Amino acid sequence: MRINIAIDGPSASGKSTVARELCERLGYKHLDTGAMYRCVALKVVNDDIDINKEKELKKCLRDIDIRIDDEGKVYLNGEDVSLRIRTDEISMMASNVSTKKIVREFLVKLQQKIAEEKGYVMDGRDIGTVVLPNAELKIYLTASVEARAKRRYLENKEKGLNSDLQTLKNEIIARDYQDTHRKYSPLRQAPDAILIDSSEMSKADVVEEVMRLAAEYCQE
Repeated sequence: MRINIAIDGPSASGKSTVARELCERLGYKHLDTGAMYRCVALKVVNDDIDINKEKELKKCLRDIDIRIDDEGKVYLNGEDVSLRIRTDEISMMASNVSTKKIVREFLVKLQQKIAEEKGYVMDGRDIGTVVLPNAELKIYLTASVEARAKRRYLENKEKGLNSDLQTLKNEIIARDYQDTHRKYSPLRQAPDAILIDSSEMSKADVVEEVMRLAAEYCQE
């Protein structure tokens, strides 16, 4: 039986990394919802859109086509933007655009449509609470600010992106506040989600734990 797995949690907690590995192991498809918000953010920055003007934002959304292939590459209007959407500037803008109801409604409908066929691991900020409230398995993956900043720093270094560890810590704290205090679909743990704190865990440890939980569900 194929199920949907929802993984929520704060920025840089390892959601996408774990989700991709789970998909490899289970033969599922990964939908990185954070990448979708980042695509909107990149379009906003590129077109100099004022996100506080709904008319401009509506036009921006009408002109957006987002696609994520089986290898995890992200395409915005046919262009591979996998690296460009991972900069610190786009991260913060993604947090800003995600506070806009019109953006959330646009992307939530798209995400729900995609997941109808089951067999998806979907990660983001409101998957278990808003996008897939009926997901069979819900995980809330978190970690300390220090652990998350270090991970993001190492990821950026590996990708050739310049970053400063203290700046990353400050940005993560700021984004946590934005994500948990936004008016629409704030980041929170769903009542039936299982909490995993990965501060002292390796990616392999987290993946094994979720695999165990998924196996338990499928055996019920």
